[in-house]
Amino acid sequence: MKKTDKWMEIAVFVGLGLAGLAWAAESQDAKPLPPIHIDIPVKLEKANVVFNLDHVAFTGDLPLGIKAMNQFAKRLKEMGVEGQIIGVFHSEAAYLTLNDNAYNAYRNVTTGNPHKGLLAELMKQGVQIEECAVSMKAHNWSNADLLPGVKVNGGAVMRVIQLVQQGYVQMQP
Repeated sequence: MKKTDKWMEIAVFVGLGLAGLAWAAESQDAKPLPPIHIDIPVKLEKANVVFNLDHVAFTGDLPLGIKAMNQFAKRLKEMGVEGQIIGVFHSEAAYLTLNDNAYNAYRNVTTGNPHKGLLAELMKQGVQIEECAVSMKAHNWSNADLLPGVKVNGGAVMRVIQLVQQGYVQMQP
């Protein structure tokens, strides 16, 4: 057998193996889920929640806090629950609310803010996105450096305390 024939045989074998793995994974996804019995039903009439976003943790390339706010907003809508979600960005996570130019300068990249679409979508859903003035001062940012629609609060820690005192539940993903 020629060397090229041997490599072709290996490539075909590997290709068929990968196709089999893809089929197996696909068929597992198609399997019906087992039934789940709910012992404690959760029914909310109202949910006011503040997401305290002071650090950056990622799930893949997506910041966990933004993902959590998105999932929470969708769930509340599905359940027909009234309320308000406020995302307070500060400290290490403060840069996530920057517009493309400020994001590029801060992160030393040319991509622009890859999270701007997600934040814009959250704001369309009624989620209020806030940036901390103290974090902005520490980085020499101005209101013009923020994404459209982002509001500036007088200080994230005090803002979270204020909202908790008003009855908001604090989440810190």
